[in-house]
Amino acid sequence: MTTALQDAGRADARRNRTKVLAAAARAFTDHGLDVSLGEIARQAGVGTGTVYRHFPSKEILLEAVLVEQVDGLVDAARRWAARTAPTAAFFGFLLEVVDKSYGRKHVCEAVTTDTSWPRPGLAASARRFRQVLDELLRAAQQAGGVRADVGPDDVAALTVGCATTRAAHRDRAGGTRMVNLALECLRNPASVTEGRRFRDAPGTLHAAPQCEECGARLDARATGRPARYCGATCRQRAHRRRL
Repeated sequence: MTTALQDAGRADARRNRTKVLAAAARAFTDHGLDVSLGEIARQAGVGTGTVYRHFPSKEILLEAVLVEQVDGLVDAARRWAARTAPTAAFFGFLLEVVDKSYGRKHVCEAVTTDTSWPRPGLAASARRFRQVLDELLRAAQQAGGVRADVGPDDVAALTVGCATTRAAHRDRAGGTRMVNLALECLRNPASVTEGRRFRDAPGTLHAAPQCEECGARLDARATGRPARYCGATCRQRAHRRRL
């Protein structure tokens, strides 16, 4: 009986922690770091004491939010690598990083101007992010789709610049187009092994004989419009993702 109560208590604590992190992420994005822990507790639907038990200070809570976000990108990189051809995975991941960075300007500025960052937990997450970025870059370079003279630092700096460009652009479609143009400079001009189309931006770049969703090669059609997907499954998946 005691063990069951302990397990239930731990499960309840995990749920509360998850709710606090989600509420804090929204609050920091919408209001910056001036938001109080009491307000975060209200948005999470828990008591202020619950927040303080898990996160004794706002700085500790902020670090936990950032660690969760960076680790989420690490997981995304691994999914891209597992399901998509190397070059498409590399560019698709960069576009996802830029997309998820949209709206986090307040938090990013606060962290970059505070000399106490990065803290140990966030530094460890940053190392994991750097590792998966390096793996995606190397795979794309070996496939011949990305220039051989760029390194992870170049890619990271360019991605930060793309996120800033996207955030500063009034028109979302226009901002996305500028991001695509900027990332295009990473492509290997002599690439013939993979297409010159960003996976998440159909119609913006030169078409290629590959499925836009999974990267599988497509048979050229003698007549009619060029095929964009290898079958109905990929077509439906791409439609859902666009929605």
